[in-house]
Amino acid sequence: LSTAIQTAPAALMARGGAAAAANSPAWVELCANAAPIASMLIFFAPFPTIDQVAKDKNVGSLPLLPYSSMIANCLLWTTYGILKQESKIWATNGIGVAFGLFYFLRFIKFAPPKAPTFPGSVSQHISACLAVVAASAGITALFPVNEAAAIMGNLAVLVCIAMFGSPLASLKTVLQTKSAKSIPLPFTLATVLNCILWSVTGIFQMKDIKVTLPNTLGLAFGIAQVSLKLLFGDGKSRMEREEPLM
Repeated sequence: LSTAIQTAPAALMARGGAAAAANSPAWVELCANAAPIASMLIFFAPFPTIDQVAKDKNVGSLPLLPYSSMIANCLLWTTYGILKQESKIWATNGIGVAFGLFYFLRFIKFAPPKAPTFPGSVSQHISACLAVVAASAGITALFPVNEAAAIMGNLAVLVCIAMFGSPLASLKTVLQTKSAKSIPLPFTLATVLNCILWSVTGIFQMKDIKVTLPNTLGLAFGIAQVSLKLLFGDGKSRMEREEPLM
């Protein structure tokens, strides 16, 4: 997600370039200029959800994946930006790493060691993030700069897709309980807006599959999550509604 994250995937924007921009319609230019701002919303969007977790001192059925995938995603794009010497990429995603760490640490403070909606366990999420750090360091050390940048960019696109779809980690719980309380609405709405703008930019201006693919998939994930939110709402789960009166 990044920023000029560049795209909801990141480095994306760097490749698009000014040449394509010069021939873009005004509405495409508007989307391209607004996309980096929308990307930043992804970083701020989880604040209300994490704040509520802190107030309740309970994570309920919320997933941990949005925050661990944010850390992994931004770590990869930060490394990519450094390799490409693109300050707009590494600087923005470096901030994203900080936000992701804050959300992650705040979340696990009130979370059980393991839950099906995370999914998995807290230790598994920590291990995955550390694996991304190790992979980034290893790829950077073992491959020439251009090859390392290409590998990091491809990995970052995959993780970016995972981040956009991460709220669906609780899909099974939503369908079983008939309640979408486990889907964080601010993050989901920010994802939809972000992916719309970057999809337009990727298709019509940058013509870059690495921008278009993760953002169109992210848009589909976001629409699915909003649909579940509209269908089930945040009301009591089916089990709570069927609980007999004492």
